[in-house]
Amino acid sequence: MGEVGAIEELWRYPVKSMLGQRIAQAAVTGLGLPGDRRLALIDRESGKVASAKAPRLWRDLLQCSASLEGEGAVRISLPGAKPLWSTDADVDERLSGFIGRSVRLTGTPPADAELDRSVPDEVLRAGIDAEVAANVVRIGSGSPAGTFVDFAPLHLITTSTLDRIAELSPRGEVEAQRYRPNLVIRTGEPGFVENGWFGREVRIGADLRLKVIAATPRCAVPTLAHGESPRDVMALRTLAEHNRVGPLPGLAPEPCAGVYAQVMTPGQIEPGDKVLVSAD
Repeated sequence: MGEVGAIEELWRYPVKSMLGQRIAQAAVTGLGLPGDRRLALIDRESGKVASAKAPRLWRDLLQCSASLEGEGAVRISLPGAKPLWSTDADVDERLSGFIGRSVRLTGTPPADAELDRSVPDEVLRAGIDAEVAANVVRIGSGSPAGTFVDFAPLHLITTSTLDRIAELSPRGEVEAQRYRPNLVIRTGEPGFVENGWFGREVRIGADLRLKVIAATPRCAVPTLAHGESPRDVMALRTLAEHNRVGPLPGLAPEPCAGVYAQVMTPGQIEPGDKVLVSAD
């Protein structure tokens, strides 16, 4: 095992596709960080999970924020409106009114839960209001049952990757939260360092052991306005031009940033914990 850096930030997203919550520590289990993707909206018309991966319909979710207070209800903040709680009797009505579609908030994934993922290159070309081709994705296929995560329990991204994206972008900066990581890892080696972590073990703190199972293919989400952070097309276009890799061996290259990981051994972690990665 070689030390690559240390945990800089921990994030969870109590409601799928809403802005998340920075936390000071986490007891990571096989399902990931406690409270992460605990809830999601279900589109009553299609039965699919609402996701900003289909920005024409769902990008306004990224103007909402969600926080888990203890082990209780999730607090949801809507722009220009009084906050609501996931347990409020009118929560579905208020969320439907804000989004402009009939939705229900739930903590139970439907059987074979699916979402639409607009083809990223088509969104870049046609814009976020255009009707573009979409792939139907079954969520949580790399995670234990009963979760709303996209693929695996944890998503990791390094500051090296974020710094490289910023260097290549006309803005000269990029916000980590555009990529919705659980763990932001402070690293010193330059470039897209996670590209070389596929199949390796990651050790964090005293007990946590992870296995990296895929690079993270990026959709249109990083380009969208996130709360007060403006729209940034280069958050995806930079990756499309400079870091197209196969998410898994044998798959076609896609714009990628960060990696997905499964939990081998649970453990308690916090910012400052050392991060070690196994050799080839």
